[in-house]
Amino acid sequence: MAKDINPPRGMRDFLPAEKAKRERVLGLIRGVFSSFGFQEVETPALENLDRLTSGQGGDNEKLAFRVMKRGAELESALESNVDSDSLADLGLRFDLTVPLTRFYASNRSSLPSVFKAIQMGPVWRAERPQKGRYRQFVQCDIDIIGDDSVIAEVELVTATLATLKALGLGNSVIRVNHRSLLTSLLTGFGVSTDGLGKAMIIIDKLDKIAAEGVVAELREEFGDAIADKAKSWLAAVDTSVIPVELEELFSVVEKGSLRFDPTLVRGMGYYTGTIFEIEHPDSGLAIGGGGRYDGMVGRWLGTDVPAVGISLGFDRVVELFEDPAKPSGVVLVMEDGSAEVLTKALAFQKELIAKGMQVRLEVRPKRLNLLLDSMAANGFSQFAFVDAATTALDLKPIA
Repeated sequence: MAKDINPPRGMRDFLPAEKAKRERVLGLIRGVFSSFGFQEVETPALENLDRLTSGQGGDNEKLAFRVMKRGAELESALESNVDSDSLADLGLRFDLTVPLTRFYASNRSSLPSVFKAIQMGPVWRAERPQKGRYRQFVQCDIDIIGDDSVIAEVELVTATLATLKALGLGNSVIRVNHRSLLTSLLTGFGVSTDGLGKAMIIIDKLDKIAAEGVVAELREEFGDAIADKAKSWLAAVDTSVIPVELEELFSVVEKGSLRFDPTLVRGMGYYTGTIFEIEHPDSGLAIGGGGRYDGMVGRWLGTDVPAVGISLGFDRVVELFEDPAKPSGVVLVMEDGSAEVLTKALAFQKELIAKGMQVRLEVRPKRLNLLLDSMAANGFSQFAFVDAATTALDLKPIA
């Protein structure tokens, strides 16, 4: 029986053409973010498990991939018959925000007083794979740490909108809400302080289970009175009046690019103020989001530092991106593998590479059409024959 040679569930291989497309998208995102004064940093894929599960990551903490202790530490834990959770001490990051706050706390003395960061890299969540959801995926984040004014939100939104435009996704809209509005609303319904997190998690399911499902879960969790108030609120949600907490943001950002949504929650437990979610008409899922998380850095530093960020869901953006790049590689087809022909081919290859082209050498096979079809599928658009008599290349398009 043949062995399973597919990647783990929820993880993917990328063929050369797709990988090249992904790198072009990453380059576009990185370039626009950098042009707005953000600087790129890098953090490890692994973080201490107690940091990843400190209560600020919402339901994603349950999805963290755990890494078992190693060597003598693991042997000691096994001999002590501890519970399974105590066998792990590290975890794969489930987002880039928790690592960034730890990074800032570790390196604060070497960073500007207002730090504008770019982070781009893979994250991992042990959730059930489905369309648009993977266990390993890439996030592209920009964050501002050290600025508690609305200017930080404006800069993030402006840079994000410019990035989406550069990607050909300029018809995206950023939905906006404020956590204080949600807190006041739910408190007014009668939800206790201890129950706010649970209530917000339920409301966050609105796009999945609709208003009826949200009301049903609130009724089961909090009783009829709170559920009935929520039902009335959901039936009469007003998005036309911008609350005072968001007026300044809406007044300076390009008209039509933001939309107030009082039902927007965002699932992470660390959000404290303005929250964002990016939607695109051709995607059934959010393609990004974020918000203000002023209390998070203080968990590691001992002193609160204001912070806000937005993350693009790279894999969802790539699916929407219409790549304008045309294949530009050249295949030099050598008549044979003799030293004379190879020497000529190497010289031609060097000349073309100096002109910025990607050049591949191939010995002519019996079925040339199969070779050219394969090369075209992998980003090569031209070819030329090289033999002992060749003095100049005759580049031809690969049909």
